[in-house]
Amino acid sequence: MEYTIKEAANRMGVSIPTLRYYDREGLLPFIDKKPNGTRIFKEEDFGSLNMINCMKKSGLSIKDIRRYMILCEEGDETLQERLGIFLERKEEVIKQMEELQCIMQTIEHKINYYQTAVDAGTEDVHKRKINS
Repeated sequence: MEYTIKEAANRMGVSIPTLRYYDREGLLPFIDKKPNGTRIFKEEDFGSLNMINCMKKSGLSIKDIRRYMILCEEGDETLQERLGIFLERKEEVIKQMEELQCIMQTIEHKINYYQTAVDAGTEDVHKRKINS
């Protein structure tokens, strides 16, 4: 089955300009085009598109994603380098998750703080706890 760029963008949860940008940046060498230049997306393209989307969301730069796509095309001799990309990315994502956990703890503290104040009808409830 073939998909238009609009259908592919909808399926991926990205904008049409994003897919066009990825193509211009060399991230989509696997995408076929009609003689008039219209991009044709096939079912088998979505594995690579999902990988690009994941890499981008993890904070990898377009330049580094392009490098990865080139390595994929070069074949087995680049397996170690590709593994290295993901091992490094894993470490970065772990750091991001730890930072997000700290942020979540602060948010949860504030939710509890304000819920208690709302239930009591005043923020003074927290002052009374300190003085008791």
